[in-house]
Amino acid sequence: MRLIKPLLAALALAVLAGCATAPVPGPTPAKSAQVVSTEIKSMLWLGNSFFYYNNSMHGHVSQLLSAAGAKNMRSSSATISGSGINWHDLEAHFKPGGVASYSFVGDNEVRFNTFDKPFDGVMMMDCSQCPIHPQLQSIFHEYAAKHSATARSHGAAPIFFMSWAYQDKPEMTQQLAIEYIKAGKQNKALVVPAGLAFATSLAKRPELTLHVADKRHPTLAGTYLAACTVLASVYKINPVGLSYTAGLPIDVAAHLQVTAWETSQAFHAKEGRGSL
Repeated sequence: MRLIKPLLAALALAVLAGCATAPVPGPTPAKSAQVVSTEIKSMLWLGNSFFYYNNSMHGHVSQLLSAAGAKNMRSSSATISGSGINWHDLEAHFKPGGVASYSFVGDNEVRFNTFDKPFDGVMMMDCSQCPIHPQLQSIFHEYAAKHSATARSHGAAPIFFMSWAYQDKPEMTQQLAIEYIKAGKQNKALVVPAGLAFATSLAKRPELTLHVADKRHPTLAGTYLAACTVLASVYKINPVGLSYTAGLPIDVAAHLQVTAWETSQAFHAKEGRGSL
């Protein structure tokens, strides 16, 4: 005991001395598929015709990112016409050697891509009325949770795209918002308030058509507005003043840019950003 007491005292002094100095940095943790990105450099878009109309929304987001000076960004779109969120096998899109494993560059040359994981984020939406349909609402929430877990298991952040109301059913705006916000909270996921941006634009400029004749799918202006909202929400980039306008008149593009930014800022100030 006489030997043990002085030893314990010396050990205690050493611990105190260590606490008084700056800690020595430990080894950098190895990259793991369980570590979810907070910076989205590569995105998988999982959805339906609301995404692929007008030469695909992800293409317009890519153009906006380029106009903002962002580099080394990637995106892939996996869409099924008329699909609900449960139609998609998200796990299959992370299969090694599958989606995004190669690209065409230059003069039709193939470049095989090498990366730790194919995507940093997964943008997903349900069919346009599924989250509020009495027979399908439970499926929306079930697969919102399942797909969120799958995305995170591969190191990707789940992101929900809040779609817009039908042209002749404006009440859908708030109904869809409630369910997407709920899904975002339950799964700690970012929600892109595209539907709210549509409603705001229509309130400010009702003459600017955001729907095609079927009253559901987006015009080019609608797709551009949604793309600007994605830019503002996911990438935290203000689209106002960017040179890429998708060929829309300058005043129209400017209105849509401002609407997307202001809607995104107000929404995230109130509802947060999930894990992003």
